[in-house]
Amino acid sequence: MRGVIPTALLAFITYIIFSGSSSPYDMFTGAVVAIGVGLLMGRYVVQNDAKAMNPVRWLWGVIYFLWYMLVAETKSHIDVIIRIITGNYNPGIVKVPIGVETSYAKTLVANSITNTPGTVVVDMDDKYFYVNWIDVTTLDPETAKGEISADFERFAKRILE
Repeated sequence: MRGVIPTALLAFITYIIFSGSSSPYDMFTGAVVAIGVGLLMGRYVVQNDAKAMNPVRWLWGVIYFLWYMLVAETKSHIDVIIRIITGNYNPGIVKVPIGVETSYAKTLVANSITNTPGTVVVDMDDKYFYVNWIDVTTLDPETAKGEISADFERFAKRILE
């Protein structure tokens, strides 16, 4: 039964947020769907129940979501818009060291990089992300990490490690 409760809880919250409704019908349907998802997927999704149910990690997840949507996305969109208007860009692929350990944390960082305008993770191995960057300002891996993934990794460590 490992992972059933955290998976069901996350599925329920996601269902209610995306349905946009808290009517009794939607709450009941969301609970049924969440319990089904938890029972079917919990043991595959959650590696450690104690970590998954830690409220501090959930709080950091909410803070990360808000920061990502309000700050990181906004800054990146503005940067890309300016580059489109001015034609000032220098695209290329850079090697960025990975500073997180777990596969979930690596996935969160890679998805955050890819979903942010101006950067796309095109490949990765155990030690590096290879990122297609709209404006390569450095080829030094550590400096590129500071500009591309350091903030994402800071949050990923608090949430998933």
